[in-house]
Amino acid sequence: MTLEQLRIFVAVAEREHVTRAASELNLTQSATSAAIAALEHRHAVKLFDRVGRRIVLTDAGRLFLTEARAILARAATGEQVLSDLAGLKRGRLSLAASQTVGNYWLPRKLALFRTRHPGIETPLVIGNTETVAASIHDGLADIGFVEGEIDDPLLAQEVVATDDLAIIVAPGHPWAGRARVDPAAFVESPWVLREPGSGTRQALEAVLAGAGRSVAGLDVLLELPANEAVRSAVDAGSAAALMSRLVVANALRSGLLAEVAADIPSRRFVMLRHKERYVGRPAEAFRALLAGEAA
Repeated sequence: MTLEQLRIFVAVAEREHVTRAASELNLTQSATSAAIAALEHRHAVKLFDRVGRRIVLTDAGRLFLTEARAILARAATGEQVLSDLAGLKRGRLSLAASQTVGNYWLPRKLALFRTRHPGIETPLVIGNTETVAASIHDGLADIGFVEGEIDDPLLAQEVVATDDLAIIVAPGHPWAGRARVDPAAFVESPWVLREPGSGTRQALEAVLAGAGRSVAGLDVLLELPANEAVRSAVDAGSAAALMSRLVVANALRSGLLAEVAADIPSRRFVMLRHKERYVGRPAEAFRALLAGEAA
């Protein structure tokens, strides 16, 4: 069994498609299929079932996928240790970030980091707060950035910035002309919400809880998995949403959206790392860059 076979197996398992996995790995379809066949033949176990044009993991394949990912993560850690010896001349810093952080706050930091360390690759995966925390917990990323609350004793958490939140509506919404809206009055309007697990959703739930209310009491028009989708839905005119000012700053300046004054506390952007996993020099260099900017 080789690391290359494991990489191929994981790629095929995650995509459930040999051709797509081969393309992303820059391999031929025959080489990819051969690697899977070699694993199955050598260990006398079937890892995939062929269902029409798709392939799906067998029970054995699902069990093996967990182990294969763990082995690859450990190998990546070993490679990072060796890369550190090169003095940041080359290496890899794998990042995961929730949507607001990853799309609006983090890119400028990454651009500055790459300017200082052009030999360090910085792949970024964007999800919601829960998926980012899971990526760090499972060793799929080196460091993560979220705006939600995380309850995981294995994850070290460090505040790196604050984020202002706002209730936004279309200019024709009844709230657009009001001086202030109390959280207890949120039931008066339809709402567009982010999905459960997102930091923005958690922030709204906390505001409602402080007023003795809950999301269950709102007239929820839509639940959407992306900030841009929420903003577009609010632009239609009938609903309100809680969003980061980073997301809606341009729309507020141009008058396409209006902000409703309300008692909404700011939230924190938090950097996550695994307490028991090796943190390489690229991660430490990025942390130092953030600390220097904050100073």
